Amino acid sequence: MAIDYGKLRGLTVRRLMSALRRDGFQEWRRKGATRFYVHPDGRTVTLHVHKLGQTLKVGTLKAIIEEQARWTEEDLERLKLLK
Repeated sequence: MAIDYGKLRGLTVRRLMSALRRDGFQEWRRKGATRFYVHPDGRTVTLHVHKLGQTLKVGTLKAIIEEQARWTEEDLERLKLLK
Protein backbone atom coordinates (compact mmCIF):
# COMPACT_ATOMS: atom_id res chain seq x y z
CA MET A 1 0.00 0.00 0.00
CA ALA A 2 1.32 3.44 -0.89
CA ILE A 3 2.25 5.89 1.85
CA ASP A 4 -0.11 8.85 2.24
CA TYR A 5 2.29 11.78 2.53
CA GLY A 6 -0.59 14.14 3.28
CA LYS A 7 -0.65 12.66 6.80
CA LEU A 8 3.06 13.45 7.19
CA ARG A 9 2.82 17.08 6.08
CA GLY A 10 3.43 18.49 9.59
CA LEU A 11 6.36 16.18 10.40
CA THR A 12 9.20 18.13 11.99
CA VAL A 13 12.90 17.40 11.73
CA ARG A 14 12.96 16.72 15.49
CA ARG A 15 10.31 13.95 15.19
CA LEU A 16 12.06 12.45 12.18
CA MET A 17 15.42 12.36 13.98
CA SER A 18 13.74 10.70 16.99
CA ALA A 19 12.16 8.07 14.72
CA LEU A 20 15.51 7.38 13.07
CA ARG A 21 17.10 6.75 16.49
CA ARG A 22 14.19 4.49 17.56
CA ASP A 23 14.67 2.45 14.38
CA GLY A 24 18.36 1.86 15.13
CA PHE A 25 20.01 4.66 13.14
CA GLN A 26 22.92 6.43 14.84
CA GLU A 27 24.28 9.85 14.06
CA TRP A 28 27.51 9.08 12.28
CA ARG A 29 28.83 12.60 11.70
CA ARG A 30 27.94 16.26 11.23
CA LYS A 31 29.18 18.82 8.78
CA GLY A 32 27.59 22.23 9.18
CA ALA A 33 23.82 21.85 8.99
CA THR A 34 24.08 18.33 7.54
CA ARG A 35 23.70 15.26 9.74
CA PHE A 36 24.54 11.79 8.54
CA TYR A 37 22.82 8.76 10.08
CA VAL A 38 23.83 5.14 9.56
CA HIS A 39 21.96 1.91 10.38
CA PRO A 40 23.74 -1.33 11.35
CA ASP A 41 22.39 -2.99 8.16
CA GLY A 42 24.12 -0.35 5.98
CA ARG A 43 21.29 2.08 5.22
CA THR A 44 22.25 5.76 5.44
CA VAL A 45 20.14 8.91 5.79
CA THR A 46 21.30 12.48 5.22
CA LEU A 47 19.37 15.33 6.86
CA HIS A 48 19.88 19.04 6.38
CA VAL A 49 18.92 20.56 9.72
CA HIS A 50 18.67 24.31 10.04
CA LYS A 51 15.98 24.38 12.75
CA LEU A 52 14.71 21.36 14.66
CA GLY A 53 11.13 22.61 14.41
CA GLN A 54 11.15 23.02 10.64
CA THR A 55 8.81 20.87 8.58
CA LEU A 56 9.99 19.01 5.51
CA LYS A 57 8.45 19.24 2.05
CA VAL A 58 6.69 16.18 0.67
CA GLY A 59 9.38 15.48 -1.96
CA THR A 60 12.12 15.62 0.66
CA LEU A 61 10.16 13.31 2.99
CA LYS A 62 9.55 10.86 0.16
CA ALA A 63 13.27 10.71 -0.67
CA ILE A 64 14.24 10.19 2.98
CA ILE A 65 11.52 7.62 3.78
CA GLU A 66 11.48 5.56 0.58
CA GLU A 67 14.98 5.86 -0.84
CA GLN A 68 17.25 6.36 2.17
CA ALA A 69 15.58 4.83 5.25
CA ARG A 70 13.55 2.37 3.11
CA TRP A 71 10.57 2.49 5.48
CA THR A 72 7.17 1.01 4.64
CA GLU A 73 3.80 2.25 5.86
CA GLU A 74 3.95 -0.40 8.62
CA ASP A 75 7.32 0.97 9.74
CA LEU A 76 5.87 4.50 9.92
CA GLU A 77 2.98 3.23 12.08
CA ARG A 78 5.38 1.31 14.33
CA LEU A 79 7.53 4.43 14.76
CA LYS A 80 4.36 6.45 15.54
CA LEU A 81 4.80 8.80 12.58
CA LEU A 82 1.46 7.69 11.09
CA LYS A 83 -1.66 7.11 13.12
